[in-house]
Amino acid sequence: MNGASREALAAARERLDALTDSTSVDAAQLADELAAVTALLDREAGLRRVLTDPAQPGEAKAQLVQRLIGGQVSGPTADLLSGLARSRWSQPRDLVDALEELADIADLTAAEKTGTLDDVEDELFRFGRIVSSSTELRAALTDRAAGTSAKTELLHRLLGGRAKPATERLVTRLATAPRGRSLEAGLESLSKLAAARRNRMVAVVTSAVPLSDGQRQRLGAALTKLYGRRMHLNLDVDPEVVGGIRVQVGDEVINGSLADRLDEAARRMAS
Repeated sequence: MNGASREALAAARERLDALTDSTSVDAAQLADELAAVTALLDREAGLRRVLTDPAQPGEAKAQLVQRLIGGQVSGPTADLLSGLARSRWSQPRDLVDALEELADIADLTAAEKTGTLDDVEDELFRFGRIVSSSTELRAALTDRAAGTSAKTELLHRLLGGRAKPATERLVTRLATAPRGRSLEAGLESLSKLAAARRNRMVAVVTSAVPLSDGQRQRLGAALTKLYGRRMHLNLDVDPEVVGGIRVQVGDEVINGSLADRLDEAARRMAS
């Protein structure tokens, strides 16, 4: 993706992270619903052109999404779709590609929430190697004459009970709706998405009052430099954290005022 589409996808991924950070949001359901909308827009060229028409106001396109799809999906999915409709896209196909990627990320997030993301990444890699070494399996999964149900059943026999649910969902979606990708290329892309997700660190930040945009940016930058990995902030407010902040990254807990902790982080980086 280039230009506006890249920016729109980056914003959508941030919204997806914000949605799935909530314990009330079912990431697997979100993935299924996003995948269904992906299939719809992949079929309906006219609709995707309307939703990506730069001459149409973003809010009007968001309202169209709500009218057409809002009642058929959960609230979080409808909100995410409305945001995508408000965004600018370089070309209509980019919107569909973005939806497909968001569905995959949502499934990986579901695995992350259950502590199985490492397993999913490994299973995707190993299944890719199995496909590459088995002409018969590859032919069965890429046969255009084979129906969706037949491929789904085959993958369930292969992966059901042996692989994590997220792995089976991701591979099944790829095999039944490749959208022009080869099976090997699709599995490689999924493996890269899983690796990128696994390498993301999450900091749970609890403060007495909401942090300003500047404070969030400073804290995120300091933690990223301190830990040497991309950092996502999950923000919470607890009035009992009087005048201070609590940051938890994995098993490590940092307590103290925001300014003091940022100063300490800077000193540690300089030493």
